[in-house]
Amino acid sequence: MKNARAAIRYAKAILNLAKDSKEETAVNDDMLFIVSTISENETFEVMLKSPVVRPSEKTKVLKALFEGKVNNITLGLFHLLEDNKRISMLLSIAKQYAIIYDFDKNIKIAKVTTAVPLTEEIEKKVLAKIVAITGDQANIENVINPAILGGFILRVGDVQYDASISNYLYELKKEFDNSHFIPKI
Repeated sequence: MKNARAAIRYAKAILNLAKDSKEETAVNDDMLFIVSTISENETFEVMLKSPVVRPSEKTKVLKALFEGKVNNITLGLFHLLEDNKRISMLLSIAKQYAIIYDFDKNIKIAKVTTAVPLTEEIEKKVLAKIVAITGDQANIENVINPAILGGFILRVGDVQYDASISNYLYELKKEFDNSHFIPKI
């Protein structure tokens, strides 16, 4: 709980700094890049959280990995976290930044559950449809669930649209259960 509050404070501070320099979108892209990089590599995450590895060594790894690919504000965050002995919180801070940025820009999270991963083409169509329906921009979070068999379940805010095959079969089953069909023998 204590680290979560600290991550939020760091994220807000970085967002305010980024706003002052008109770089909040670039820094948001950096934070999403950091989240995906750390999430995809468990060893990297373990190294960042390790009390055995010196903070200066962690910063060297971060600079080697991200320098030239991220904004100077993001690179400054690495040094700030090193100075405050909080590098282990980088993933939490990056996630919180993205959440606060989306809220600040009124960007909703659209959770799309599919049986297989979305292609880039379908993702663009879904985003366009969300903007057409809600009038708001959204980021897509694709959840893979083979149990839905096919189709998709879209949830934006408190609105859910279930176009999955499993839901269709369930509705069909309910219809048969509720019918007054009497077989003739």
